[in-house]
Amino acid sequence: MKKKDTRPRVAKTAAAEGGEVALHKLLEAMLSLRTAGELHAFLEDLCTPAELEAIADRWRVVPLLIEQVPYRDIHDRTGVSVTTIGRIARCLGHGAGGYRIAAARVLGGPDSSSH
Repeated sequence: MKKKDTRPRVAKTAAAEGGEVALHKLLEAMLSLRTAGELHAFLEDLCTPAELEAIADRWRVVPLLIEQVPYRDIHDRTGVSVTTIGRIARCLGHGAGGYRIAAARVLGGPDSSSH
């Protein structure tokens, strides 16, 4: 039998709202940075080296997926797991559109406005 969650629903909602506020403030902070160097310094302070490496690896997979390179070849070239490659591919196809916007602007990828 599953144990009933007795925590107040209001507390969960307040925590979720607090997280949304914190995320919004983080986005504002990132948008305030003016150069790649400033953003790099901010990300080095914000993330662990492993987190930065994981983020960079995910971005490295995007152009390969856009070029329709097979997952196994992407894995062989980058060392990124096939599971992670699949997740990135799902985001490219059905996500919020962030990868496609950035790819269109930075890599010359397909315009995200059609999604």
